[in-house]
Amino acid sequence: MGYEDYDGWGWRPYVTVAERRRKAAREMEKRKKKGYAVSPVIIEGRAIVSTFWGKSWCENLERYSDFANRLPRGRTYVRNGSVVDLQITPGAIRAWVSGSELYEVALTVAPVAKKRWKSICDDCAGAIDSLVELLQGRFSKGVMERICRQKHGLFPTPAEIKLSCSCPDWADMCKHVAAVLYGIGARLDHQPELLFRLRAVDEKDLIAKAGKALPLAKRAPAPARVLGGDLSDIFGLDLGQTSTPELPKSKPLKKKASAAKKAPVAQRGYPKRKQAASKRRRKRPEKGSKNIAVAAGKSSP
Repeated sequence: MGYEDYDGWGWRPYVTVAERRRKAAREMEKRKKKGYAVSPVIIEGRAIVSTFWGKSWCENLERYSDFANRLPRGRTYVRNGSVVDLQITPGAIRAWVSGSELYEVALTVAPVAKKRWKSICDDCAGAIDSLVELLQGRFSKGVMERICRQKHGLFPTPAEIKLSCSCPDWADMCKHVAAVLYGIGARLDHQPELLFRLRAVDEKDLIAKAGKALPLAKRAPAPARVLGGDLSDIFGLDLGQTSTPELPKSKPLKKKASAAKKAPVAQRGYPKRKQAASKRRRKRPEKGSKNIAVAAGKSSP
């Protein structure tokens, strides 16, 4: 136990978690009335983190031996709601943690070195298509490993974090600080963009070289792709012409006689009687025939 639990004469009486939370709630309510924005860390279930960014933050902390032996003390605190307020700003974290009293935790995180950030962006260029994909942690394994690379990735090393707590524990990494560090991971589950604010970098830099526009963003055409000059000169068109030019008149096509007209009468489907009558009408009497002679005899005197 730390000095917070010992007063020099004997052990302090045990205070239940429920009682500590009630005291903390009263203190936070007083701050709310004064206009202070309170943002507690709420954990549902046993898992403290569940998304890529939250898990990666916690895994990064647990890699380092400086933190590993002290962090477990903070897990219980963050799970039972002892982190009653957590504020993340560029390069700084401020929190209030409920213990025997209400303790103030202050952390400072160094910004990512420009050279390291440029290296991360160059290595990830073209592999992250959109801001949504980035914040949701939906990208290739290679990108994930590059961003999370120990000492050379986006997450801070112990040397880049300064710890402070108002409790009497002699250790820099007290259970209140450990609870806040886990609380940051839980907060990144819902607001991953806060990691970039904390490290003082712009997440859009990671997709600036992807060669694709952000979802729902509008981009003007590149200057090199904009046609200059008068289009009528380029293409030889009169763009002021409003009427449609007349096409040259083509010669009318001669209608071909239908096969039905050329076909013999017998092939047209006429009845045989009509065909015979038609032949009789068209037949003329020959000269010198008997019929002509008879007609001439009758007409002579």
